[in-house]
Amino acid sequence: MKNGKILVGITHGDINGVGYEVILKIFSEPAMLDLCTPIIYGSPKVATYHRKALELTTNFVTVQHAEEAVDGKLNLVDCLSEEVKIDFGQATAESGKAALKALERAMDDYRNGLFDVLVTAPINKAAIQGDGFHFPGHTEYIQERAGEGNEALMILMNEALRVALVTTHLPIREVPQAITKETVMRKIRIFHDALRKDFNVSKPRIAVLALNPHAGDGGLLGSEEKEVIAPAVEEMAKEGILCMGPYAADGFFGNRTYDYFDGVLAMYHDQGLAPFKALSMTDGVNFTAGLPIVRTSPDHGTAYDIAGKGKADESSMRQAVYTALDVFRNRQRYEEAHANPLRKQYHERRDDSDKLKLNATEE
Repeated sequence: MKNGKILVGITHGDINGVGYEVILKIFSEPAMLDLCTPIIYGSPKVATYHRKALELTTNFVTVQHAEEAVDGKLNLVDCLSEEVKIDFGQATAESGKAALKALERAMDDYRNGLFDVLVTAPINKAAIQGDGFHFPGHTEYIQERAGEGNEALMILMNEALRVALVTTHLPIREVPQAITKETVMRKIRIFHDALRKDFNVSKPRIAVLALNPHAGDGGLLGSEEKEVIAPAVEEMAKEGILCMGPYAADGFFGNRTYDYFDGVLAMYHDQGLAPFKALSMTDGVNFTAGLPIVRTSPDHGTAYDIAGKGKADESSMRQAVYTALDVFRNRQRYEEAHANPLRKQYHERRDDSDKLKLNATEE
């Protein structure tokens, strides 16, 4: 933190998408700079190009190192030494390399303790592939770079709904084999832990979705519910974790059953994200739970179809920053509340013992 403000690292994402547009739009509001000290990892030339093309007036200061970040300003760390071509709406090798360089620099700085939380603008997953990046997406890359052996859990969230995924960027044909009892149990534990520490939910209630239509219909449409998911839910209940299911996904979302839970665990990407985005396309946030690093991103992609047109809605990016700040503070409060409870208890007992000795002496 700097001057009591949380330092927010922000990667510029794909330079041919809407990343710079939503970043510049949210930090055109002075109130955002009162909440945190933002540090963009990108290129001043690219940022200036976007600003002019979009007729935005947001100012920023260029710094060579994150340590030079100025409080009350939008700071930009220059990560690109060479000239790059900007081609709005196109996935190019140049845009992928530019996205990766910013991401690599940000991860290096995070590991050196130069900022507190990370917010990533959208990348094109195909364009960024190459030397240094062989991952399905941000989540897996960040787990590798900053996970410290922990497993990530993708959560899409807004104020009313949190949807986590057992499997993430995986072809549909590979999903059933990836759904095991152990995996479901592991994801439930991570989700439960995140709800407590990151979102300050004291007794989380988790709904677990089925894999097959109609929750397998008694085995007629699949056996994963009876053989894998239901046993995992039962085991979690024995551990004291309040979770229920498996629920058929269509009825669960159609009937707003999610209103009764603090989190929903979906089995695969589109099962959870399709209904979530239908319910919350403008203010949704992608949060990476389970890792030491606090990382969020907007729940939309590069939006090539509207890139460079000034039409991008910045609400999701703004909410991503808010969420990162909230999670960081919640983790601090949790750690403070649970720090050295045995030591505190020891001191309390020691004090009582001393008082008893003093009383005995006086008598």
